[in-house]
Parts: sequence; structure tokens; C-alpha cells
Amino acid sequence: MAAPTSAGGFRVPAARAGAESPGSGDLPEGEQPAPPGDLRSVLVTSVLSLEPLDLDLFRGRHYWVPVTRRLFGGQIVGQALVAAAQAVSEDAHAHSLHCYFVRAGDPTVPVLYQVERTRTGKSFSVRSVKAIQHGKPILICQASFQQTQESPVQHQFTMPTVPPPEELLSQEELIQKYLQDPNLVEKYRLGLNKILAQEVPVEIKPVNPPEIFCQLSQEPKQLFWVRARGYIGECDMKLHCCVAAYISDYAFLGTALLPHWQHPVKFMVSLDHSMWFHAPFRADHWMLYECESPWAGGCRGLVHGRLWRRDGVLAVTCAQEGVIRVMQSPAESKL
Repeated sequence: MAAPTSAGGFRVPAARAGAESPGSGDLPEGEQPAPPGDLRSVLVTSVLSLEPLDLDLFRGRHYWVPVTRRLFGGQIVGQALVAAAQAVSEDAHAHSLHCYFVRAGDPTVPVLYQVERTRTGKSFSVRSVKAIQHGKPILICQASFQQTQESPVQHQFTMPTVPPPEELLSQEELIQKYLQDPNLVEKYRLGLNKILAQEVPVEIKPVNPPEIFCQLSQEPKQLFWVRARGYIGECDMKLHCCVAAYISDYAFLGTALLPHWQHPVKFMVSLDHSMWFHAPFRADHWMLYECESPWAGGCRGLVHGRLWRRDGVLAVTCAQEGVIRVMQSPAESKL
């Protein structure tokens, strides 16, 4: 039987009861092969699955909508990369993407993805994607793909030294811990329960979680282990890049707010998002997400991110700028 296709045509190995997980013989330390009958990651089966309508035209639907009731930017970026990847050869691998969010996404209607084959070269190919709703683009994406090439010019930063994910609490476990506090204010309790009720397809384990509702300014840096919820397995590397595009936008821009707890947020939304893919990785294996914000001002915040494999290899670099509008204290009277 042919392997099933998911995420707009990517070939993904089947998961069946009693089947040995692909690549399970060389899993990273601490990673477990998929148990018999394990369900595939919803990021593959639903979130990043596109319906082909015509040549280079696709339709995407939604899985998880944040409490803001706007479409999650990571999903639009991931789906745009899925669409772009359908228009290149199988041996071309995504190495970068650059996106602009130009309108808020409407969670009540599907998104159309229109691909333009901008250039196909011997080594590099560029594809342009427009994500469209109500006849207008909500995102514009340029994605570049490269044929595999060896080079003696190689270097990378050193991965931060942090506890392994097995020694840390998940985001859900931390929230459960906070909810056990008898002094927790009711409005915060309702907010935490609302977060728990969301079916987010990403697993997160913060390395240094702050005390709940910390009243002290923090350095604009955070580290957390992250992976897709569920099993993806060995498959086309472009699919793992698409999943990483989804994951990379989760909790990313919030890094710029860490030093500014005293300003309640009125409005926060991504303006652009860029990614560079450096080395093969598995998006369903734990990766360390290192996030930092070098600058904020003019109602904008800039964040940089690095996704590290457990073996210390730098797999992905990310950058994003977003609008951040906060409540300001009333100006003091000069009388």
C-alpha cells in the first residue's frame, strides 16, 4: 500500500499498530519511538494539510485559534511554506523564508494560497506565495529552496547549557501548579483555565519559568524546549521545516515584553517573520528555542530566535518584528 500523503502532498510514512517507528534506531537521547498505534501530529494531519484547487493554488483551513480571535501567524507561515514546497522538485530543500503579515486573518473562512514560480535555477529556486482572504492578501511570503551542496566553510554559535527537557515541567504542569495556589486571584484562575482548555499542537517546557505574574522586570531573553505534539517520523525534510515555521511563532514576540511588566498590553501582532534553515532536524523531537529581544521602541519590538537540536547543532534561526501597544499611565499634572 502506498504511503499516505499529508500536508498538501508531502509523503509521510504510515503509523500502524505493531509497526516499528522509522528511524527509531538512532533517536536522540531521551526521545522515544512512537508507540504502536500512536496518532500522527495534528500539525501534519490537519493544521498544515492543504487542499489543492488548481496548479499552484491551495486552500487551507484552521485548527487552533488564539484567544485574540485572529488567525495564528505561525499557521499562516507554515501553510504558505507548504504551498511553496509543492512547486519545487523533491530534491530542493527550504533554506529561508521571509514573510510580511499585511492584514489580520479571519478565523471564520478558509485561506487561499496562490504560488508564483518566481525563479528556478540550478542551485536555488524562489517561490512567492500570497495568502488570500476576502479577495485581499493577508500574508506575502518569499521562500527560497536549494539543492544540497557541500562546503568547507562552516561554523556556528555554541548551544546554551540547560537542563534536559526530562527534568523540567511542561507548560500545562506549570499551570496546574499555579492553580493549586489558594491565594490566586479569581480572574487569573479563569485565564489559566482558559489556556489549559486550548488544544495547542505544540509542547513547551520552559527552562527558567518566572514566578506567576512576576512583578519584576526581566531580561528580554527566554529559553524553552519545544516540539510538535504527536508523531511525525522520518519524512520529507520540507515538512519538518513547515512544522518548525508553525512552532517558531509561538510565544516568540512575547520575549520583547519581559522587561515591561508594568505596561498592560492593549494590542500585539506580528509584522514580519523570517527563518533560515541550517541543518536537518525532527520537529517532533525536543529542540531548545533560544529567544532574545535586542530592541524595542516606536510601538515595535524585535526578537531573534535559534532552534537547537539536542546534540548541539544549530538547526534554525528566526527573526520577527511586531507591533506592541500598551496602556500608558496618565500624564502627571503640571499645575
